[in-house]
Amino acid sequence: MLTLWIIVLLLVVLVLLGAYYLRLRMPRGKRARSRYVITQLLSQMLLPPLHQRMLQGLLELDNITVNDIMIPRQAVTGVDLEDSIDSIMQVLRTTQHTRLPVYRGDLNHTVGILHMRNVSRLIGRGQISKSELVQFCRSPYYLPERTPLPSQLLEFQKHRRRLGLVVDEYGDVQGIVTLEAILEELVGEFTTRAADRHPDITRETNNSYLIDGAASLRTINRTLGWELPSQGSRTLNGLLLDYLETIPEAPVSLRINNYQIDVLQLRGHLIKSARLSQLSESA
Repeated sequence: MLTLWIIVLLLVVLVLLGAYYLRLRMPRGKRARSRYVITQLLSQMLLPPLHQRMLQGLLELDNITVNDIMIPRQAVTGVDLEDSIDSIMQVLRTTQHTRLPVYRGDLNHTVGILHMRNVSRLIGRGQISKSELVQFCRSPYYLPERTPLPSQLLEFQKHRRRLGLVVDEYGDVQGIVTLEAILEELVGEFTTRAADRHPDITRETNNSYLIDGAASLRTINRTLGWELPSQGSRTLNGLLLDYLETIPEAPVSLRINNYQIDVLQLRGHLIKSARLSQLSESA
């Protein structure tokens, strides 16, 4: 029985890959109709909901660009060569990432990408020089912020890369995107990371969450099952500044659709954290 389901699933994937290819060759005006038809087809195939979501994710992939899923530059963990060697060692010892950008001052002056595997022995030795660190770096890889995810997936494969620096039309680095982030858009999270274990989202009560301002709106909506507006701004900070139309000088409260939002912490021109809760439809 299990073998039969696997065969059926493979056939469905092949059909949808063909449909996906045809949709890419369609004018954009006709793609919405084709997506509706294929979604209806999926609902009639008696596939488990999880498999349906995964296959629909494949069809939606061409509507998402790298700037929709990138980690914004303010939230990027990296090695600044202008820091002291002690500060650099602290970053290397405590990071949970396998790859880190190495730069001078900011990401616009990135020297390269450091794979932690290459320096683990030197870290264990207790000391490492900045020149040694640079020697272990691979040259940085840049990509335009409007690149569709399917195209970028192929580019990562072509160049054998797993991390890229996202640049805008002026060449300024806006953030980073990883191969894993693109794959998660297609198949879902690789871990069972619940809302109360997400690094940017902390559960306070059953209906209240403390969220980092740099958190992506897509991440918030996917993690909590919410529908915060995500057509314009990409981060919670951007959404709140758009609605407030000014940079607040003190904590403020506002309501967006049926979400109550309390701005709690400010850092310079950015909203560092906010408390969000979903209101009942009748509120």
